[in-house]
Amino acid sequence: MVTLVRAPNPSAMTLSGTNSYIVSHGGDAVVIDPGPDIPRHIDAILDRARSLGVKVRAIALTHGHPDHAPGAAALAAAAGVPIYAHPNSDVVRDGDLPLDGVFEAGSVALRVIDAPGHTFDHVVFYEPHERALFTGDVILGEGTVVIAPPGGAMRPYQNTLRRLAGEFGEARVIYGGHGERVDDAQGKIAEYIAHRQLRERELLEALSAGPQTIPELVLRIYGATRPILWPAMARQMLAYLLALEGEGRVISVPLDTPMDAQEMAIMNPPWEQIVGHEQADVIRAELGAMLHVERLHRYTLLGES
Repeated sequence: MVTLVRAPNPSAMTLSGTNSYIVSHGGDAVVIDPGPDIPRHIDAILDRARSLGVKVRAIALTHGHPDHAPGAAALAAAAGVPIYAHPNSDVVRDGDLPLDGVFEAGSVALRVIDAPGHTFDHVVFYEPHERALFTGDVILGEGTVVIAPPGGAMRPYQNTLRRLAGEFGEARVIYGGHGERVDDAQGKIAEYIAHRQLRERELLEALSAGPQTIPELVLRIYGATRPILWPAMARQMLAYLLALEGEGRVISVPLDTPMDAQEMAIMNPPWEQIVGHEQADVIRAELGAMLHVERLHRYTLLGES
């Protein structure tokens, strides 16, 4: 059985809030992603487990972002259970998840898939009884995922999507880290793969018109009507460009000219002023925005002038 307990932390990045899941079988349960450290949310998870008549045996994290992991410590202390995460995680934990193995806690057994791309400490869980994938921020119930260097990378993410498509054809449902349940698992995975291919084609087509900076590409591909999304779009462009540069398809040259106000808004927005201190921390983690961009680069297709 899968039970959703949604955290009360809605925002532009978390949608309606972080999804915490109680996955139960035979009277035992594992909590996936307790979310932010919000006391009433931790209480809600415990209350729901009691109402279901199940015993929480462990906490398992898809990844360590601040909207998914900080509540683990409080929940672990209240329930007296251990925390498990990816071996690369910086989260304080009691043990590592067995990558590409089976994680067992009481009568609950979850297959663990190493799933780099959104972050390098990300896993996806598969529960065979429900034929369910728990995808964290690899696949959401609404919209798409931000892949933001340096914490994430585009080619590993695309490889993760292809792996899910190739190895989990029997999966029926996806429970993402945000948004609603997805009942057509294969259709959603295929949609995500196609979306990444489309964006890369758009980027290459834009660069075929001549060398451009990331702000120029953002405005050309996405348009100027949604400035709140410019920084996420910029990080997406950077992820593609780093992949293409590493493959020898694009070259970049740093510019000596300072950024103007619009370029700064795209590359280094003042997040505290826009969304407040609490949400700024989440956005910085999601967008890799701790890395301040000092100067722009101009990107050119190999062979273009």
